[in-house]
Amino acid sequence: MIIRAAILLLAFALPARAEIAIQEVTSPGGIKAWLVEDHGIPFTALELRFQGGTSLDAPGKRGAVNLMTALIEEGAGAMDAQGFASARDSLAAKFGFSSDLDGVSVSATFLTENRDQAVTLLREALVNPRFDPDAVDRVRGQVLANLRAGEKDPGTIAQRLFSARAFGDHPYGTSGDGTIDSVTALGRDDVVAAHKAALARDRIYVAAAGDITPEELGKILDRVVGDLPATGAALPGPAVLNDKGGLHVQTFPGPQSVVLFGQKGLRFDDPDYFPAVLLNEILGGGRFSARLMTEVREKRGLTYGIGTGLASYDHAEVLMGQFASANDKVAEAIGVVKDQWAKVAAEGVTQAELDAAKTYMTGAYPLRFDGNGTIAGILVGMQVMGLPSDYPKTRNARVEAVTLADVKRVAGTLLQPDHLFFEVVGAPKGLTASE
Repeated sequence: MIIRAAILLLAFALPARAEIAIQEVTSPGGIKAWLVEDHGIPFTALELRFQGGTSLDAPGKRGAVNLMTALIEEGAGAMDAQGFASARDSLAAKFGFSSDLDGVSVSATFLTENRDQAVTLLREALVNPRFDPDAVDRVRGQVLANLRAGEKDPGTIAQRLFSARAFGDHPYGTSGDGTIDSVTALGRDDVVAAHKAALARDRIYVAAAGDITPEELGKILDRVVGDLPATGAALPGPAVLNDKGGLHVQTFPGPQSVVLFGQKGLRFDDPDYFPAVLLNEILGGGRFSARLMTEVREKRGLTYGIGTGLASYDHAEVLMGQFASANDKVAEAIGVVKDQWAKVAAEGVTQAELDAAKTYMTGAYPLRFDGNGTIAGILVGMQVMGLPSDYPKTRNARVEAVTLADVKRVAGTLLQPDHLFFEVVGAPKGLTASE
């Protein structure tokens, strides 16, 4: 669930620089992409995202898309895993493949002088992955090792329980990594099926940044993805969030407890989304001046850190947060969170808090996100979110346009203390589960 929140963060952190000019490109084969052309350094970053991700796992095959994604670089065409890695390294190219609940992401960077060879290699990985049985066995073993480690990690357990409680039978209700049982049962045929389901032309978002022209990018796109299936598996329907509130405790040995909490969020295309983003920054953002950080950590010393975030997935919206606290302080910390949730919902925030949040969002912070790879990722995130290509030019003005009355109104409707749910994993003292 954290991956999509990170995409949103990057999109809202796009550098507000006048020289970022986004071109909309359509390849001869009809593949659409966004491009920031920059010939100052002879390399290009290419970012692809296929909508659907691990939510496309077939029934009983949880973890198949995740396993498939991890296997893409393990040999392609005539090259086995070692041969593929050698070819990639000889070109000084970098490829990255990952999956989350809503998508499969592909990142590539390559030098201009090696562009043709790197694109050919990337095309082989996406279109003709080998999925050799020995590679499937080896990577499946790595996934299983991670799953076993997760069974001993309270943070992983808390996320799994929170998701199950929040989303039930929807794919969001279970980890895209799968379970030990489901991954153990996966074979090569399941991986091949996951590849056909997840990597298709009807669900692709593309962006590039660097030393490449629109015409060159168009030709590359057709080479890289033109031979993928036209359509993939059907996307899942909306997820109905269980938002009745409450508290659940999962006993786990250790000196402290991990706490996840959340309620229904807000879609990024909602007219009130910018006021909600500022509200979240004031309530639980990353700054030490945020309300929850001040009240839970600074004033009372109940945790080292606490934060909240708006997570807009393709099929659900959640406002959620997390902290860890000593077992004898968890109950007090939860009480403070509830109090602040109710206080801000009833009273809103101050003008000083709003001004500081605006300064943070429009100032130096966005300038940290620079470089072709980051920009290409941001452009894809913008497309996923449905933002227009001129968003970088209007983003700061939209932040500045939010008034104190806007934030107070949104706080009164968005923040719902009675619907706030807490998932606690640890050995907390003085807590009584209410669900």
